[in-house]
Amino acid sequence: MQKRTLGRSNLEVSALGLGCMGLSFGYGSVTDKSEAIALLRAAVEKGVTFFDTAEVYGPFTNEELLGEALAPFKGQVVIATKFGFDLSPQNDPRGMKGGPALDSRPEHIKAVAEASLKRLQVDALDLFYQHRVDDAVPIEDVAGAVRDLIQQGKVKHFGLSEAGAQTIRRAHAVQPITALQSEYSLWTRGPEAEVLPTLEELGIGFVPYSPLGRGFLTGKMDGGTTFANGDFRATLPRFTPQAMKANQALVDLLGQIAARKAATPAQIALAWLLAQRPWIVPIPGTTKLHRLEENLGGADVQLSPEDLREIEGTASQITVLGARYPEHIERLTGR
Repeated sequence: MQKRTLGRSNLEVSALGLGCMGLSFGYGSVTDKSEAIALLRAAVEKGVTFFDTAEVYGPFTNEELLGEALAPFKGQVVIATKFGFDLSPQNDPRGMKGGPALDSRPEHIKAVAEASLKRLQVDALDLFYQHRVDDAVPIEDVAGAVRDLIQQGKVKHFGLSEAGAQTIRRAHAVQPITALQSEYSLWTRGPEAEVLPTLEELGIGFVPYSPLGRGFLTGKMDGGTTFANGDFRATLPRFTPQAMKANQALVDLLGQIAARKAATPAQIALAWLLAQRPWIVPIPGTTKLHRLEENLGGADVQLSPEDLREIEGTASQITVLGARYPEHIERLTGR
């Protein structure tokens, strides 16, 4: 597995990471613990050194899972986790129907860090993201709290998630940001206008989540796809039967390129992301070993300038139908 450095930091990780949310949260049934541990350890054996979790995934159980599974690999892997939600019982985010409550007060950030250290069984958090921008707390206070944790040796790197260019600049001025994590793929290209140029200017790495469009870009879904109880995709406007049918044109494009490259649509989608910038590290998630192997193969697919021009030219003529989130979740995206 090739390595990449996140921006101008010294944080080197595998070119593809593993998004671990789906093992515990969001997609219906929870993966059997022994199977999840086997998958995580297989990922390490196959060269993955970058794993993504958050206290809200579960809540808490995903961090505990990674702590147990990755304990034998301390010093060999990078684990990113996140703070920023109020997870007291009355604000339980499971299902996310009403929208989770935010809490990025400095005292809360520090309490979350202590709890995450224990669940992950580590001495320092490798990368600590603010999960969503909290308008009730100045971003300077958030960055200052993480700066304190870095000075105390409890956190190594600071990150933001779904933050806009203005917020990124303000936070970076207080505590340098190592990475931004936001949704980015061939069907979610919002970061290209302002965020990517800002990251390039400031030397910040970019970690796209849902790089396979929550599974849609793999070509395994269509207008007739149904979702299990507890699968939050059933609540997303982009996953209505009408939207999935309309958005099939994007999957068809990936399939055409894949056929020429002896690859799969998922591998082309990941290769396209990797080709956008050398400091981009996508984190596709999966619960299945064969999908893990397929995704990691995306790092070996080389797209020529002609391939990239063809993808860009065709994709620019496709209008993606459906918002990526319901409005109450979309409003958590920062400015």
